[in-house]
Amino acid sequence: MSSPAASPSAVTAEDVLWYIPNKIGYARVVTAVISFFTMPSCPVTTGLVYSISCLLDALDGTMARKYNQVSRLGAVLDMVTDRATTAGLLCFLTLAFPAWAVFFQVLLGLDISSHYMHMYASLAISGGSHKNVTKESSPLLHMYYSRRDVLFTVCFFNEAFFGGLYLMAFADYYTVGKWIAILSFPLWAFKQFANVIQLQRAALMLATEDAKDASEKARQN
Repeated sequence: MSSPAASPSAVTAEDVLWYIPNKIGYARVVTAVISFFTMPSCPVTTGLVYSISCLLDALDGTMARKYNQVSRLGAVLDMVTDRATTAGLLCFLTLAFPAWAVFFQVLLGLDISSHYMHMYASLAISGGSHKNVTKESSPLLHMYYSRRDVLFTVCFFNEAFFGGLYLMAFADYYTVGKWIAILSFPLWAFKQFANVIQLQRAALMLATEDAKDASEKARQN
């Protein structure tokens, strides 16, 4: 008579902390911090380290799916690292181009607020990933989040645009940076438009849930 199969061991919080995709997320944090230190005076080093951070961003999701290690921590870590890394670069650009400081501040505010509200609405209402957007809810965001090739390409050129502006702050790399910014501009603009749509959708989702709660309370009174 065969013995019963051993039950799988329980997953602990420490196990989740050291999931492979989360380790990649920690590496992204380290590379981002290094790029902040090198940003004022070492454009080549900064470009290399910053690029590594962005490429790791494309890897963590793949590893999460491959090893079945999708987690809320990983999703939030990925989102926070994305926002913090871009914020660090935008902070430098406000110093390098003070005349455009308000422009960069508005972009930073839009980036953080749209992604925060979108993630909060997704978790609070559906309990799912912020990348689970139905085509009926928003065709543009559905295409953006459901197709990894589209998501990677748009994010890559969005960062490339800011990277081009960063290089323009250095005389030796001004021309190269200008052309990178020009070529990246269309998809950068698309990303900003998607941020606006994302912010609008999240606000509508939250307002709809609030309206349902208010109506339920009114029926009970």
